[in-house]
Amino acid sequence: MISTDSSSIASIGDLWDRVFGTQPVPDDWLVIVTAVVALSAVVPRALWHLSRNAVTIAHEGGHGLVALLTGRKLDGIQLHSDTSGLTVSRGKPTGIGMILTAAAGYTAPPLLGLGGAWLLAAHHITLLLWLATALLLVMLVMIRNAYGVLTVVVTGAAFLLISWLTGPAVQAAFAYTAVWFLLLGGVRPAFELQSKRRHGGAPDSDADQLGRLTHVPPAMWLFLFHAVSLCSLIGGGTWLLGL
Repeated sequence: MISTDSSSIASIGDLWDRVFGTQPVPDDWLVIVTAVVALSAVVPRALWHLSRNAVTIAHEGGHGLVALLTGRKLDGIQLHSDTSGLTVSRGKPTGIGMILTAAAGYTAPPLLGLGGAWLLAAHHITLLLWLATALLLVMLVMIRNAYGVLTVVVTGAAFLLISWLTGPAVQAAFAYTAVWFLLLGGVRPAFELQSKRRHGGAPDSDADQLGRLTHVPPAMWLFLFHAVSLCSLIGGGTWLLGL
């Protein structure tokens, strides 16, 4: 005879509904306020030096994820206090896998923001928070320095605690702020790289590596980074604003 614990089944069902169900649509004013909060973390230089760590997590995570998807061996990821990062992978030094891996860094934050905006437009606020937590947990396994571990743990803990302990209103405010930040924060690094290259800096940037790999001028890859980030901001912003 098989006994079924109805309370356990109910708990699993409640958890499933909580994660994969839809949440109430936030008021328009909340969407605007979260956009302003995210923008205030991107524009001022002092705040950007701190908040840029989150963009670096997405940047290096993009390198790492695409490296794995293209069959390369991921040796590890480092995140540094100056908001720089390093992702080390092994495999063929040329070819499509290496090209896609190199191109994934600057495009990852805005594309993650675009994906997040799509989930929020579909009212899957809790699912977005849980997916972000899962991605950060997977990334944590590949972090190879103490500052990187601290940064990813703090970020992941924020997503986990908000998704588990707070109600729909707080979750919505946090999720919309995070997605706006990825969309807006994904634009600035390409302009920073452009400025560095104009003054002779960053000779080993992703754009320069891609130039050597493809024999396409680095300026064209920089244009791609700009196009992806700006198009993601326009598309994601349209979804978030319900236009």
